[in-house]
Order: sequence, then C-alpha cells, then structure tokens
Amino acid sequence: MVKITYIAADGLEHTVEGKIGHNLMETAVKNGVGGIIGECGGSCACGTCRVYIAENWSSVTGEASEMERGMLDFVEENDPSARLSCQILVREELDGLVVRTPDSQH
Repeated sequence: MVKITYIAADGLEHTVEGKIGHNLMETAVKNGVGGIIGECGGSCACGTCRVYIAENWSSVTGEASEMERGMLDFVEENDPSARLSCQILVREELDGLVVRTPDSQH
C-alpha cells in the first residue's frame, strides 16, 4: 500500500493507504477524507476533486492531460499546482505524497 497525506485548508491532515491502480479521488473518498467531493465519480467532468501538488512531487505525479487542464480552467481558485485527483493513479512512486485541498471544497 502507498501512504498519501491529504491536508485540508484548515491544516487538518489525513494520512491514508492507497491501493495501487486506484486514483487519489477514490482513495480519499473510500477513506472518508474531507475536501475531495468527486461529484462526477472520477470522469474528469466536475473539478470537485481538485488538489494542489507540491512542486517537488509534480514530476512524479506527471503533467495534466489536455482534458484535465481544460476542466481546471473552469474552477475557482485555479493554481498552477492544481490537479484533479481523479486523474492521478496511485503508484509505488507516490508513497509519501502530500497534497492540499482547496478551501472551496470543504
């Protein structure tokens, strides 16, 4: 299992174990992490599973696809470090990943 820490806008941290092959949104929802809504169920259509990736993790999580970037253009609080957690698959390389969730999703 891969440990992932979600940090809420208020600083509350939730460290959970993610199953390889699941995405960060599924991992958060299955573990009761607040701040990850995922209204569309992970189909990259709503932007409610947004997370902010620290610069030192961006090369590991990879670049956003064109479709993901298009969805991020429509959400408030858009930030260059923003990603949709439904588009990031849990892999062993992500063990120890820390992401932040925006205030608007709490």
